[in-house]
Amino acid sequence: MAIVKTQAAPRSARVKAARAMSNINSPAHRGDARLAWILILPALVGFLAFFAYPTFRGIYLSFTKFTVFTPPQWIGFDNFVELAGDDVFWNSLFVTLYYVAIVVVVGTFLSLVTAVVLHRLTASTVVRGMIILPFLISNVVAATVWSWILDAQLGIVNIAIEALGGESIMFLTSRGWVIPAVAIIGVWKSLGYTAIIIFAGLQTVPASIYEAGRIDGASEPQMFRRLTLPLMRPILAMVLVLNVIGAFQVFDLIQVTTKGGPANASLVLQSYIFGKAFGQFDFGYASAMALTLFVFLLIITFTQLRLLRASESDTN
Repeated sequence: MAIVKTQAAPRSARVKAARAMSNINSPAHRGDARLAWILILPALVGFLAFFAYPTFRGIYLSFTKFTVFTPPQWIGFDNFVELAGDDVFWNSLFVTLYYVAIVVVVGTFLSLVTAVVLHRLTASTVVRGMIILPFLISNVVAATVWSWILDAQLGIVNIAIEALGGESIMFLTSRGWVIPAVAIIGVWKSLGYTAIIIFAGLQTVPASIYEAGRIDGASEPQMFRRLTLPLMRPILAMVLVLNVIGAFQVFDLIQVTTKGGPANASLVLQSYIFGKAFGQFDFGYASAMALTLFVFLLIITFTQLRLLRASESDTN
């Protein structure tokens, strides 16, 4: 019979392991564990009640016919089959993608420019506070004010255009202008928040890198392209993901300014889901659309992180 001999652990290691086990099993440690559970219990209950349960309930309802007045009836994939042939759904998806494209491209570019200006030209906390101020305003208030500003007859923008000799533009009632106009409101609303995130990332870049670039004769545009952008890749990836998710969740801006009009030209997916659920009480079909949007966002987010290599940085 072969006897397998194992090398005994050093005495110091055994002593440390024994002390660690004794600390874990000590009454003081058990008391800390109970206190930790008590402290996280409210957050855990809130997560289960307001996030986990509604999520799984919504997934279940997406496979049922549920109109509030009758119990949910399991119908399998019928809602998704109907979804594939729903022209209004595909139109709302296209409108949403159009809005997201404008907000993400314009918003990210302006946020990056604003953050660089704040970082390289000014250190005033007052200016930073003014930049982030629109983000602190309610979306409903911002949409209401901007609907007055862009009004075709009384809006200050059209008054200025007419004073310069131009013609009044129907920003919120024209099919061609409505989504760009609402997208500009969304960009204005979130610009300060994303700019501050990028600004915080810029402060982590060592100043010695820019000093070395100046010694080598690099201009400001060259340093921005060859130094700032590569070093800021993880932050920019996070900003892009946040902008995409936030843009896909647009609802209140549309409801206040256009309510989906004119002729569904601004009917984004969130508004269509809301109308199906609380207008027609077809919660099963609305849940199917919400689940489709959730999966779509997951795919876009992971694709973005994959393409932008968000976990890597050229400083590594």
